[in-house]
Amino acid sequence: MQLLMIGGTGFLGRHLVEAALEHGHTLTLFNRGQSNSTLFPDIEQLHGNRDGELALLQGRYWDAVLDTCGYVPRVVGASAQALATLTNHYTFISSISVYADFGKRDMDEHAAVATLTDMSVEAVTNETYGALKALSEQAAEKAMPARTLVIRPGLIVGPGDVTDRFTYWPHRVAQGGEMLAPGDAEQPTQFIDARDLAAWIVRMVEGRKTGTYNATGPNYMLPMGRLLDECKTVTGSDTTFVWVGDEFLTAHEVELPLYVPEEYIGFRTVDCARAIQQGLTFRPLAETIRATLAWKGKDTELKVGLKPQQEQALLQAWRKGE
Repeated sequence: MQLLMIGGTGFLGRHLVEAALEHGHTLTLFNRGQSNSTLFPDIEQLHGNRDGELALLQGRYWDAVLDTCGYVPRVVGASAQALATLTNHYTFISSISVYADFGKRDMDEHAAVATLTDMSVEAVTNETYGALKALSEQAAEKAMPARTLVIRPGLIVGPGDVTDRFTYWPHRVAQGGEMLAPGDAEQPTQFIDARDLAAWIVRMVEGRKTGTYNATGPNYMLPMGRLLDECKTVTGSDTTFVWVGDEFLTAHEVELPLYVPEEYIGFRTVDCARAIQQGLTFRPLAETIRATLAWKGKDTELKVGLKPQQEQALLQAWRKGE
Protein backbone atom coordinates (compact mmCIF):
# COMPACT_ATOMS: atom_id res chain seq x y z
CA MET A 1 0.00 0.00 0.00
CA GLN A 2 0.98 3.61 -0.56
CA LEU A 3 0.56 5.39 2.77
CA LEU A 4 0.67 9.06 3.68
CA MET A 5 1.45 9.81 7.31
CA ILE A 6 0.80 13.24 8.74
CA GLY A 7 3.54 13.46 11.35
CA GLY A 8 5.57 10.28 11.55
CA THR A 9 8.60 11.37 13.58
CA GLY A 10 7.07 11.60 17.06
CA PHE A 11 6.61 8.77 19.53
CA LEU A 12 3.68 6.80 18.11
CA GLY A 13 4.35 8.06 14.58
CA ARG A 14 7.83 6.56 14.60
CA HIS A 15 6.48 3.16 15.64
CA LEU A 16 3.76 3.38 13.01
CA VAL A 17 6.36 4.01 10.32
CA GLU A 18 8.40 1.03 11.47
CA ALA A 19 5.32 -1.22 11.60
CA ALA A 20 4.24 -0.14 8.11
CA LEU A 21 7.71 -0.77 6.71
CA GLU A 22 7.74 -4.23 8.29
CA HIS A 23 4.52 -4.95 6.39
CA GLY A 24 6.10 -3.88 3.12
CA HIS A 25 4.22 -0.62 2.62
CA THR A 26 5.59 2.51 0.92
CA LEU A 27 5.34 5.71 2.92
CA THR A 28 5.32 9.45 2.45
CA LEU A 29 5.67 11.61 5.56
CA PHE A 30 4.12 15.07 5.68
CA ASN A 31 5.33 17.22 8.56
CA ARG A 32 7.14 20.47 9.34
CA GLY A 33 10.57 18.82 9.40
CA GLN A 34 11.27 20.28 12.84
CA SER A 35 11.23 17.21 15.10
CA ASN A 36 13.67 14.32 14.70
CA SER A 37 14.38 15.51 11.18
CA THR A 38 17.14 12.95 10.59
CA LEU A 39 14.81 9.99 11.07
CA PHE A 40 13.94 7.79 8.09
CA PRO A 41 16.28 9.33 5.50
CA ASP A 42 15.20 6.75 2.90
CA ILE A 43 11.51 7.67 3.13
CA GLU A 44 9.96 10.44 1.04
CA GLN A 45 9.19 13.45 3.21
CA LEU A 46 7.13 16.50 2.31
CA HIS A 47 7.79 19.42 4.63
CA GLY A 48 5.08 21.95 5.28
CA ASN A 49 2.59 23.19 7.84
CA ARG A 50 -0.71 21.33 7.63
CA ASP A 51 -2.40 24.56 8.68
CA GLY A 52 -2.20 26.43 5.39
CA GLU A 53 0.17 24.38 3.22
CA LEU A 54 -1.96 21.40 2.24
CA ALA A 55 -1.52 22.31 -1.42
CA LEU A 56 1.79 20.44 -1.20
CA LEU A 57 -0.24 17.21 -1.25
CA GLN A 58 -2.24 17.93 -4.38
CA GLY A 59 -1.67 15.86 -7.51
CA ARG A 60 -0.84 12.73 -5.53
CA TYR A 61 -2.76 9.62 -4.47
CA TRP A 62 -2.38 7.33 -1.45
CA ASP A 63 -4.25 4.18 -0.53
CA ALA A 64 -4.62 5.41 3.04
CA VAL A 65 -3.71 8.34 5.27
CA LEU A 66 -2.70 8.18 8.95
CA ASP A 67 -3.10 11.42 10.89
CA THR A 68 -0.99 11.14 14.05
CA CYS A 69 -0.86 14.77 15.14
CA GLY A 70 -4.27 16.41 14.84
CA TYR A 71 -5.43 18.55 17.78
CA VAL A 72 -7.54 21.37 16.32
CA PRO A 73 -10.87 20.52 14.62
CA ARG A 74 -10.54 23.21 11.96
CA VAL A 75 -7.11 21.93 10.93
CA VAL A 76 -8.08 18.24 11.01
CA GLY A 77 -11.22 18.97 9.00
CA ALA A 78 -9.23 20.90 6.40
CA SER A 79 -6.70 18.08 6.15
CA ALA A 80 -9.34 15.39 5.67
CA GLN A 81 -11.23 17.56 3.19
CA ALA A 82 -8.08 18.23 1.14
CA LEU A 83 -7.31 14.50 1.07
CA ALA A 84 -10.86 13.28 0.42
CA THR A 85 -10.17 12.89 -3.30
CA LEU A 86 -6.57 11.76 -2.83
CA THR A 87 -7.21 8.67 -0.69
CA ASN A 88 -9.85 6.08 0.14
CA HIS A 89 -9.18 5.78 3.86
CA TYR A 90 -8.34 8.19 6.71
CA THR A 91 -7.13 7.16 10.16
CA PHE A 92 -7.28 9.74 12.93
CA ILE A 93 -5.36 9.13 16.16
CA SER A 94 -7.50 10.53 18.96
CA SER A 95 -7.43 9.81 22.71
CA ILE A 96 -9.51 8.34 25.53
CA SER A 97 -9.40 11.88 26.92
CA VAL A 98 -12.40 12.63 24.68
CA TYR A 99 -14.83 11.27 27.28
CA ALA A 100 -16.92 13.68 29.31
CA ASP A 101 -17.19 11.90 32.66
CA PHE A 102 -14.27 9.91 34.06
CA GLY A 103 -16.19 9.11 37.21
CA LYS A 104 -17.76 6.23 35.27
CA ARG A 105 -16.25 2.76 34.97
CA ASP A 106 -15.99 0.64 31.85
CA MET A 107 -16.71 3.33 29.28
CA ASP A 108 -17.01 2.01 25.75
CA GLU A 109 -17.07 3.95 22.48
CA HIS A 110 -20.70 5.01 23.03
CA ALA A 111 -19.97 7.04 26.17
CA ALA A 112 -20.62 10.78 25.94
CA VAL A 113 -17.70 12.91 24.80
CA ALA A 114 -16.56 16.29 26.08
CA THR A 115 -17.81 19.50 24.47
CA LEU A 116 -16.76 23.15 24.32
CA THR A 117 -18.99 26.03 25.29
CA ASP A 118 -16.99 28.28 22.96
CA MET A 119 -16.55 26.53 19.62
CA SER A 120 -13.97 29.08 18.48
CA VAL A 121 -11.42 27.88 21.05
CA GLU A 122 -8.30 26.35 19.50
CA ALA A 123 -5.81 26.61 22.38
CA VAL A 124 -4.86 23.10 23.49
CA THR A 125 -4.81 22.93 27.31
CA ASN A 126 -5.54 20.29 29.90
CA GLU A 127 -9.10 21.61 30.00
CA THR A 128 -9.72 21.72 26.23
CA TYR A 129 -7.65 18.79 24.96
CA GLY A 130 -10.34 16.12 25.20
CA ALA A 131 -13.10 18.20 23.66
CA LEU A 132 -10.84 19.37 20.82
CA LYS A 133 -9.92 15.76 20.06
CA ALA A 134 -13.60 14.77 20.05
CA LEU A 135 -14.45 17.62 17.67
CA SER A 136 -11.48 16.66 15.49
CA GLU A 137 -12.87 13.13 15.20
CA GLN A 138 -16.17 14.57 14.05
CA ALA A 139 -14.47 16.87 11.56
CA ALA A 140 -12.57 13.98 9.97
CA GLU A 141 -15.70 11.83 9.70
CA LYS A 142 -17.66 14.73 8.19
CA ALA A 143 -15.03 15.23 5.50
CA MET A 144 -14.71 11.51 4.74
CA PRO A 145 -17.94 9.80 5.85
CA ALA A 146 -17.76 6.00 6.19
CA ARG A 147 -14.07 6.13 5.23
CA THR A 148 -12.66 7.22 8.60
CA LEU A 149 -11.05 5.09 11.31
CA VAL A 150 -10.79 6.75 14.74
CA ILE A 151 -8.39 5.30 17.32
CA ARG A 152 -8.68 6.39 20.95
CA PRO A 153 -5.50 5.24 22.73
CA GLY A 154 -4.96 5.43 26.43
CA LEU A 155 -1.51 6.11 27.86
CA ILE A 156 1.02 5.03 25.22
CA VAL A 157 4.24 3.63 26.69
CA GLY A 158 7.47 1.89 25.78
CA PRO A 159 10.82 2.79 24.20
CA GLY A 160 10.78 6.30 22.78
CA ASP A 161 8.29 7.74 25.28
CA VAL A 162 9.78 11.12 26.15
CA THR A 163 7.02 11.94 28.68
CA ASP A 164 8.44 9.41 31.21
CA ARG A 165 4.91 8.76 32.47
CA PHE A 166 5.33 4.98 32.45
CA THR A 167 9.11 5.01 32.64
CA TYR A 168 9.02 6.52 36.13
CA TRP A 169 7.81 3.28 37.70
CA PRO A 170 10.39 0.76 36.46
CA HIS A 171 13.07 3.44 36.77
CA ARG A 172 12.13 4.22 40.39
CA VAL A 173 11.74 0.56 41.35
CA ALA A 174 15.20 -0.13 39.92
CA GLN A 175 16.69 2.35 42.45
CA GLY A 176 15.58 0.14 45.34
CA GLY A 177 14.84 1.11 48.94
CA GLU A 178 11.57 2.29 50.44
CA MET A 179 9.22 3.65 47.81
CA LEU A 180 5.94 5.57 47.91
CA ALA A 181 3.25 3.69 46.00
CA PRO A 182 0.02 5.61 45.29
CA GLY A 183 -3.51 4.58 46.24
CA ASP A 184 -3.78 0.87 46.93
CA ALA A 185 -2.24 -2.22 45.41
CA GLU A 186 -5.53 -3.47 43.92
CA GLN A 187 -6.48 -0.35 41.96
CA PRO A 188 -6.49 -1.03 38.20
CA THR A 189 -4.23 0.73 35.73
CA GLN A 190 -4.17 0.83 31.94
CA PHE A 191 -1.65 1.63 29.21
CA ILE A 192 -0.50 0.23 25.88
CA ASP A 193 2.92 -0.45 24.41
CA ALA A 194 3.40 1.79 21.37
CA ARG A 195 4.69 -1.18 19.36
CA ASP A 196 1.51 -3.18 19.98
CA LEU A 197 -0.68 -0.19 19.15
CA ALA A 198 1.22 0.64 15.96
CA ALA A 199 1.18 -2.93 14.63
CA TRP A 200 -2.56 -3.20 15.24
CA ILE A 201 -3.34 0.15 13.60
CA VAL A 202 -1.44 -0.90 10.48
CA ARG A 203 -3.47 -4.13 10.35
CA MET A 204 -6.68 -2.13 10.74
CA VAL A 205 -5.67 0.15 7.87
CA GLU A 206 -4.85 -2.86 5.71
CA GLY A 207 -8.34 -4.19 6.41
CA ARG A 208 -9.95 -0.81 5.57
CA LYS A 209 -11.66 -0.80 8.96
CA THR A 210 -13.77 2.21 9.90
CA GLY A 211 -15.49 3.43 13.04
CA THR A 212 -14.21 4.26 16.50
CA TYR A 213 -12.11 2.08 18.80
CA ASN A 214 -10.76 2.51 22.32
CA ALA A 215 -7.21 1.17 22.39
CA THR A 216 -5.52 0.66 25.70
CA GLY A 217 -4.61 -2.40 27.69
CA PRO A 218 -3.84 -4.95 28.75
CA ASN A 219 -6.65 -7.42 28.03
CA TYR A 220 -6.99 -8.22 31.73
CA MET A 221 -7.39 -6.19 34.90
CA LEU A 222 -3.89 -5.06 35.87
CA PRO A 223 -3.63 -3.90 39.50
CA MET A 224 -1.03 -1.24 40.25
CA GLY A 225 0.53 -3.65 42.75
CA ARG A 226 1.10 -6.25 40.06
CA LEU A 227 2.75 -3.67 37.82
CA LEU A 228 5.16 -2.66 40.57
CA ASP A 229 5.86 -6.27 41.51
CA GLU A 230 6.69 -7.00 37.87
CA CYS A 231 9.04 -4.00 37.80
CA LYS A 232 10.73 -5.40 40.90
CA THR A 233 11.11 -8.84 39.33
CA VAL A 234 12.54 -7.45 36.08
CA THR A 235 15.00 -5.13 37.82
CA GLY A 236 15.94 -7.50 40.63
CA SER A 237 15.68 -4.64 43.13
CA ASP A 238 15.09 -4.77 46.88
CA THR A 239 12.33 -2.12 46.77
CA THR A 240 9.75 -2.02 49.56
CA PHE A 241 6.40 -0.45 48.63
CA VAL A 242 4.60 1.83 51.05
CA TRP A 243 1.00 2.30 49.86
CA VAL A 244 -0.20 5.83 50.54
CA GLY A 245 -3.92 6.61 50.29
CA ASP A 246 -5.81 8.93 47.95
CA GLU A 247 -6.84 11.38 50.67
CA PHE A 248 -3.26 12.03 51.75
CA LEU A 249 -2.01 12.35 48.17
CA THR A 250 -4.79 14.77 47.26
CA ALA A 251 -4.22 16.87 50.39
CA HIS A 252 -0.50 17.12 49.61
CA GLU A 253 -1.16 17.76 45.89
CA VAL A 254 0.97 14.78 44.87
CA GLU A 255 0.82 14.00 41.16
CA LEU A 256 2.22 10.70 39.93
CA PRO A 257 2.05 9.17 36.46
CA LEU A 258 -0.47 6.34 35.87
CA TYR A 259 -2.17 7.28 39.14
CA VAL A 260 -5.49 9.10 39.46
CA PRO A 261 -7.75 9.15 42.55
CA GLU A 262 -10.77 6.86 42.73
CA GLU A 263 -13.08 9.68 41.63
CA TYR A 264 -11.48 9.44 38.17
CA ILE A 265 -11.74 5.65 37.93
CA GLY A 266 -12.81 5.94 34.30
CA PHE A 267 -9.26 6.80 33.25
CA ARG A 268 -8.10 3.33 34.28
CA THR A 269 -11.08 1.14 33.40
CA VAL A 270 -11.80 1.92 29.73
CA ASP A 271 -13.58 -0.86 27.83
CA CYS A 272 -11.45 -1.96 24.85
CA ALA A 273 -13.41 -5.10 23.96
CA ARG A 274 -14.21 -3.81 20.49
CA ALA A 275 -10.54 -3.34 19.57
CA ILE A 276 -9.58 -6.68 21.09
CA GLN A 277 -12.26 -8.37 18.98
CA GLN A 278 -10.57 -6.76 15.97
CA GLY A 279 -7.21 -8.29 16.83
CA LEU A 280 -5.53 -5.86 19.25
CA THR A 281 -2.95 -7.88 21.17
CA PHE A 282 -0.54 -7.11 24.00
CA ARG A 283 3.01 -8.26 24.61
CA PRO A 284 4.02 -9.50 28.10
CA LEU A 285 4.30 -6.72 30.68
CA ALA A 286 7.88 -7.71 31.52
CA GLU A 287 8.89 -7.12 27.90
CA THR A 288 7.59 -3.54 27.96
CA ILE A 289 9.32 -2.86 31.27
CA ARG A 290 12.61 -4.33 30.09
CA ALA A 291 12.57 -2.49 26.74
CA THR A 292 11.68 0.82 28.38
CA LEU A 293 14.55 0.56 30.86
CA ALA A 294 16.98 -0.46 28.14
CA TRP A 295 15.98 2.57 26.09
CA LYS A 296 15.99 5.11 28.94
CA GLY A 297 18.84 3.90 31.11
CA LYS A 298 18.83 3.43 34.88
CA ASP A 299 20.66 6.65 35.78
CA THR A 300 18.78 9.13 33.60
CA GLU A 301 16.90 11.95 35.33
CA LEU A 302 13.19 11.85 34.56
CA LYS A 303 10.73 14.64 33.80
CA VAL A 304 7.98 13.39 36.11
CA GLY A 305 7.56 11.69 39.46
CA LEU A 306 8.99 12.30 42.91
CA LYS A 307 12.54 13.35 43.66
CA PRO A 308 14.23 11.29 46.42
CA GLN A 309 14.05 13.99 49.09
CA GLN A 310 10.46 14.82 48.24
CA GLU A 311 9.49 11.15 48.40
CA GLN A 312 11.11 10.63 51.80
CA ALA A 313 9.47 13.77 53.20
CA LEU A 314 6.05 12.53 52.06
CA LEU A 315 6.63 9.11 53.62
CA GLN A 316 7.56 10.72 56.92
CA ALA A 317 4.45 12.90 56.83
CA TRP A 318 2.32 9.85 55.97
CA ARG A 319 3.62 7.93 58.97
CA LYS A 320 3.05 10.89 61.28
CA GLY A 321 -0.51 11.29 59.99
CA GLU A 322 0.14 14.83 58.85
